This record gives sequence, C-alpha cells and structure tokens, in this order.
Amino acid sequence: MKTKLIGYFSIGYPDVERSMEIADSYVKSGIDIIEIGFPCDNPYLDNEYIGNTLKCAYNNFKDADAVFDAVDELLKRHADTPVILLMYDHIIRDYVGVDKFIERASKSGIKDIILVGSEDESVKDTLISNGFNVSCYITYGLPDNEIESARNSNAFIYLQAKPDGNVRPGCETLAQCVKYLRDKGIKNPIYAGVGISTPDDVKMVAEAKAEGCFIGSALLKKTGDIKQLEEYVKSLKDARDSAEI
Repeated sequence: MKTKLIGYFSIGYPDVERSMEIADSYVKSGIDIIEIGFPCDNPYLDNEYIGNTLKCAYNNFKDADAVFDAVDELLKRHADTPVILLMYDHIIRDYVGVDKFIERASKSGIKDIILVGSEDESVKDTLISNGFNVSCYITYGLPDNEIESARNSNAFIYLQAKPDGNVRPGCETLAQCVKYLRDKGIKNPIYAGVGISTPDDVKMVAEAKAEGCFIGSALLKKTGDIKQLEEYVKSLKDARDSAEI
C-alpha cells in the first residue's frame, strides 16, 4: 500500500482560471487525490493562509451555482483523479442550501466530504442519508468521544498528524496513534494531516501506515513555479516510497 498524497487548493483562488491551473499542476506533478476547498466567507477553523485563500475565492463567485460550475469543469478536466470536497457547515446551510447542495454535488458525482464547523449533527446526518461519505476528524490526543464517532463513520478518518497539546499515554508517535485506532476497531482508511510540509513529515505518515497524507499550505505556496512544484512533489513521493520499501 502506498500512502496517497492529497493536495489542497481553494477553487476560485486567486481567480477561477488560475485555480484550475493549480489543479492541473497537482495532477501533472503526481498528486494522488485533490482536496477542493469550497469558498467560504468565514473559514475560522483554517490557518490564516488557507483562510485567506477561501475568503478570496468566496469574493470571486457571484453565487453557489457558479462555484459548482467551476467544480464541474475541474472534474471534467481530471475525471480519473479522486476528489474530496471541504465544506464549512454554515456554507451548506446558509450560502448553498442543504437541498441544493445535495442536488448539485450529487449531479457532479462528488461523494467524499470533509465537513467542518458543524453546529450540530443534522447536516452531517442528512448528507450521509443521501449517499455522501462524510469524514470524521480525530485530534492527536485520541479522545474517547472522537474515537466512538469515528467508529460509526462511513468515510475516511482525518487524523491530526502532530501533537499540539494532550497526548494519550502510549500514543506519543503517529504510528502509535494509528495502531491504537486500529486496535479500537477503526477499519476505515486513516488520512493524516495538519502541519505536514516536509519529506520527513510524509515519511512519518507513510511509516505510520496511514492510507493518506494531506498537504495544504506548503503545497499551495509552491504553485507559483511549476518546476519548483514538481520537484517538491517528487521529494514527497520519494520520501513516501523510501518508507514503504
């Protein structure tokens, strides 16, 4: 099993056509899965850099239909590349509308959703009942309530890759965290992310036997120079492959 490299970008940033070119460069460079950030007016859970790209993208579209038109164009250009759509709960509720989101996303063929900033479980439950796979986030400290939620998830697990506070005893490393989740009965794919930027980070994720590795800001910042981007992605792939020999 090779750990999949998952590359993030905000559709519509810095403008629609340039965001398409960014996605093109990801696929050309060897990124395995594209994570599409849906424009957001208040991306309060993201870091400043990613948050600013989402806010900029939000201002570049006249409405949610225009965003989905861009998503459809992207999917047409890269029909063989899996995608994950990152959505803020309030954007689905207030900007798109739950029913309209289900209609447009289903028509686009989107199945995998990262839902963040949830007010309650209602949107998540509605999406799942309509055939979407909604990921479950687990912080590095592996709280029991998050593990229980993940056990009932119908999609991949998004595992925080690096500690930023509490650490469960015996789970000081990412590999130990992944093993702990497996021992607790988590069978869904585990994708690790947050703070991943270097080849050593990717190697750590691969050695931990996580099925996927999210790269966000570090990858997006390389898109101004396609040669630099390709070299960077190659270094990540080499690090991953060295861990899986």
